Amino acid sequence: MQNFPATPREIVASLWRNRSLVKASIKRDVVGRYRGSFMGILWSFFNPLFMLIVYTFFFSVIFKARWSPGSDSKTEFALVLFSGLIVFNLFAECINRAPGLIVGNQNYVKKVVFPLEILPWVGLGAALFHGAVSLGVWLVAHLIFFGLPHATILYLPLILLPFGLFIMGLSWALASLGVYLRDVGQFIGILTTVLMFLSPLFYPASALPEAYRPLLYMNPLTPVIEQTRDVLFWGKAPDFAMLGIYFIATSIIAWLGFAWFQKTRKGFADVL
Repeated sequence: MQNFPATPREIVASLWRNRSLVKASIKRDVVGRYRGSFMGILWSFFNPLFMLIVYTFFFSVIFKARWSPGSDSKTEFALVLFSGLIVFNLFAECINRAPGLIVGNQNYVKKVVFPLEILPWVGLGAALFHGAVSLGVWLVAHLIFFGLPHATILYLPLILLPFGLFIMGLSWALASLGVYLRDVGQFIGILTTVLMFLSPLFYPASALPEAYRPLLYMNPLTPVIEQTRDVLFWGKAPDFAMLGIYFIATSIIAWLGFAWFQKTRKGFADVL
C-alpha cells in the first residue's frame, strides 16, 4: 500500500509540486460556479455589493444600529460590519465545503496519481477569490464615503496568512471525516451558523459584559475579525505578539489536519 508523507515540509512541497494543477483547478471552480448564468462571473461582484446594501439598510436604517457611541453614520456601521463578514465568509465557504471535497470527487480517489491533498487548497483559493472581490467592493465604498483607506490595509496579508493555515488544517480534517461520517457536513452547517452569532460580526466585542468577553475570545475567529477591522477601517496596526502566537498555533493545527488526512486517505477508495 502506498505511503503518503505527512511532515510539515510535505505541506509546502505538495503545494509547490502541484501549483499548476491547483491554479487550473481554482480557475475551473470559480468559472464553473457561474457557468450557464446570464451575467456569469459578474455575479461574484454583484453578490457582495447587494449584501452590503442589504446590511446597511436593515441594520443602520431599520434597527438604527451604530458601531461607535455617539456616531450617527450609517455607512460606518455597514463598512465595519462588512469587513468582518469578509473574514467570516472566507472561513464559512471553505469549512462548509470541506466535508464533501472527497465524496464529491470520487473519480479522483480512484486515480493513484492524483494528489487528493490539494483539494482543500482549491477550496481556499476559490474562497480567496470571492473574498478579494468583496474586499474590492469594500474599498470602492470606503473611497466614495470616506476617501482613501488607511495605509495599515497593507498589514492585511499578515493577518490572513495564519488564518489560512487554520482553515486548511480544519479543511483537511473535515475532508477526511466527511468520507467516513456523512453526517459531518450537516453538523458543520449548523456550527458555522452558530459561530456567526458567537463572533463579533454584528456587534463590537466591547458590547459584551466584561465577564463574558473571555468566552468570546475563545472563538478562533474573534482575533482575526477584530484585527482585520483595525487595519482596514480604524487605521490601527495589528497586535504582532498576538499574530505570532496565532501563527504558531495555526501552523500546528494545519500540520495535524494534514497528517490526519494523509494517514486516513488510504481507506478512501474502500469506503467510497
